[in-house]
Amino acid sequence: MATMVTRVLETTRERIIATVLLALAIPCSAQLGVILALLSHRPLGLAIWAGVVTLVFLLVGYLSARLMPGRAPSFYMEIPPLRVPSLRNVLAKTYARMEWYLMEVLPLFILASVVIWVGQLTHLFQVAVSALEPLVRFIGLPPQAAVAFLFGFFRRDYGAAGLYDLERTGALTGVQLVVAMVTMTLFLPCLAQFLMMYKERGWRIAVAIAVFILPFAFGVGWVLNAVLTGLGVKI
Repeated sequence: MATMVTRVLETTRERIIATVLLALAIPCSAQLGVILALLSHRPLGLAIWAGVVTLVFLLVGYLSARLMPGRAPSFYMEIPPLRVPSLRNVLAKTYARMEWYLMEVLPLFILASVVIWVGQLTHLFQVAVSALEPLVRFIGLPPQAAVAFLFGFFRRDYGAAGLYDLERTGALTGVQLVVAMVTMTLFLPCLAQFLMMYKERGWRIAVAIAVFILPFAFGVGWVLNAVLTGLGVKI
């Protein structure tokens, strides 16, 4: 939904910057709920997760604004006259906008579910998991975490829920959990968001954003793991 709302921005430059930040550092509500549940009993881990993600958001936003060509416009939006709302109008507009949103997004979620089903039937997921295992080992996580990251591409909350299962079985230490949460938050946008980026920004921009995010997310995860392990932080 947020990617669609970037339409209100005046220039292509501003829309691309906003899309990059949304795809990189803004978890969806479902994923955010799982992350908060996982880290609720680890306040230091929650603070580290929030601090790293916020720092990445500010840093990438600042660098994007400095490096992307074009002039930043002055953004103005007219505020309509404030009146007591009519219940009939509120219900009508709410219904119309919910219908519009479901028509836009529901097919994308159905497509993601079909792709997951086909991937499991054809065993292509196992190939993708094998390809991801070196990356998760690179950031200090057990190879089982590769499954969570793969499912995170199709549904962000599925990926976070996979890490929840690993944490409950004791497969992740506190440091590994925080590293996994940060990397998962910065990981590739889910399939639905990727398709929305394609629809709004085009294939070239959508693929370029994904190509930038994948190594960046694991790079941040590696640095965070090295820092927390080197300092002997206990979470």
